[in-house]
Amino acid sequence: MKRFLRDNGLGLVFGLLFLAALVGQAFAGNADLNQRRLADGGDPIGLGQYVVSSDFAVDVAENWQSEYLQFVLFVFATVWLTQRGSTESKPFDRRGRETDEQQLSGEHVEEGSPPWAKAGGWRTRVYSNSLGLVMLALFLGSWGAQSVAGRSAYNNDQLVNFQDTVTWWEYAGSSDFWNRSLQNWQSEFLAIGSMVVFSVYLRQRGSSQSKPVGSPHTDTDKNG
Repeated sequence: MKRFLRDNGLGLVFGLLFLAALVGQAFAGNADLNQRRLADGGDPIGLGQYVVSSDFAVDVAENWQSEYLQFVLFVFATVWLTQRGSTESKPFDRRGRETDEQQLSGEHVEEGSPPWAKAGGWRTRVYSNSLGLVMLALFLGSWGAQSVAGRSAYNNDQLVNFQDTVTWWEYAGSSDFWNRSLQNWQSEFLAIGSMVVFSVYLRQRGSSQSKPVGSPHTDTDKNG
């Protein structure tokens, strides 16, 4: 058990933090919704009813889709784009998809290489892009979930205010949908851009996201 915890510490800690934050969001979101319902003369709802509601689903989905969009863009952008001195960038001479030798694929696979890296053909091509493809699928799935849950929540508000409901297509083109999306996207782009640039000049001793403390600012793709 100790070895398992040691080998998977990073994933386990962030998994627990995710669950704790999700539970906290459920309680806080339920309290916030009930305050608004009471102010409008409605009845409060229980936590169980809230966590299966469109109000909770849209808040969760809109955050998830922006996170996965961040990773999709960063995974594909770092194939070709570089930032001198950043730990988030690979060296300038490795721009692009790189050779089979650099990627340990084809005839250059090692004994412990993943099976699909050794297989060749379409399986190796798919595996060579699997990280970006899975992140893209998760982004599109969570963005689609946001649009469905967001439409339901929006139509609930419309009915409360005795106004017409909208179709999915109408909601997907609405200001409510795009405001929810863009306010999350801009924060993700700012965060990842800041990390790329800050890692050129700032250090965190012992972190894989930082260069060694004494490493020159121009050192690229070097981790401490």
